[in-house]
Amino acid sequence: MFEVFSRGYYLGRLYVTPTDGDHALMHSRQHEHINEEVYATGDGLERLDTPLVMKLESHHFPVHGAADVPTNTLALPESMLEGTEIRNPPSLREVFLARRERARQLLEFSGGWQADRVGSPDDDPPGAGT
Repeated sequence: MFEVFSRGYYLGRLYVTPTDGDHALMHSRQHEHINEEVYATGDGLERLDTPLVMKLESHHFPVHGAADVPTNTLALPESMLEGTEIRNPPSLREVFLARRERARQLLEFSGGWQADRVGSPDDDPPGAGT
């Protein structure tokens, strides 16, 4: 689904479609598989529900898993689609997937989810316990 593009990214093609939710989503099994292949370190038990960091056009965003999203599809909130060149979704588009270290940098820079949580099995996802 994704192939090496650069030191910081993998490149893939996904159908991009709108969703009513607040988060970018992809099929949960694919999300877990990509998490295992790209973000897992292989050291002990690791979380496979860590958000993936993807880039479409010039925008980076976390992607969560959801069982109701079709395979090979990236579901984006309407507000995220407004600034793109996508006019007639679903549309097959090139999507970049940040490698583990790049994802950490992006998350740290954005002030969002703590960077050490990407690929770390001991941390809770955002909002856990609240």
